[in-house]
Amino acid sequence: MSGKQVTITSRDGAFGGYLASPKTGTGPSILVIQEIFGINEFVREVCDYYAARGYFALAPDLFWRIEPGVQLTDKTEEHWKRAFALMQAFDIDKGVGDIQTSISYLRNVPGCSGKVGTVGYCLGGQLAFLSATRTDADAAVGYYGVYIQDRLGEASHISKPLLLHIAEKDQFVPKEAQDKIIGTLSGNPNVTLHTYPGMDHAFARTGGAHYDKANADLANSRSDTFFREKLG
Repeated sequence: MSGKQVTITSRDGAFGGYLASPKTGTGPSILVIQEIFGINEFVREVCDYYAARGYFALAPDLFWRIEPGVQLTDKTEEHWKRAFALMQAFDIDKGVGDIQTSISYLRNVPGCSGKVGTVGYCLGGQLAFLSATRTDADAAVGYYGVYIQDRLGEASHISKPLLLHIAEKDQFVPKEAQDKIIGTLSGNPNVTLHTYPGMDHAFARTGGAHYDKANADLANSRSDTFFREKLG
């Protein structure tokens, strides 16, 4: 299944996105939130994965204000340096605004049921958390989100279902941060938390250095069930 490039218009300008559609032409939608590498092959694969399961899946280019059309890999030191530089330059608040704009775009895609979930990885995992606190998304899933521990003051705003996948040995989210996240969110009836023993950051990134198929499949199956239940 292959998607297409689309243009999303915001108050600040237009930015691109990759949209994959279900064969049926109807269904709910999922907004796929990028890692620090832009809308690369992995992100497009995630969109295609959800489209194959009956969803419209859109990955918006959230780095467009810095550098439109970024497509990096995790294979070279040069790409890692560029990716970290982009993350440092990225405006989180404007990014969340672009996510809300993209959610509204999805709701108006012909055939969309109107239900929209979000799923994000790494930087996108933090943004998925913020989509649960700041946007009108119907459900959100975050994979090994970074710096969520610094955003927990917003936890009281979570009113829709949120699922977080936490990598126990995440080199970018130390145990102290994980404990803070779990301690703050575990009592919220809208939040589901899953921890993956022995897993490092990006264990669900196919082809990545820490990819673990068994745990990636488990996390993805939990996300699939979550979205089926919450988006209908």
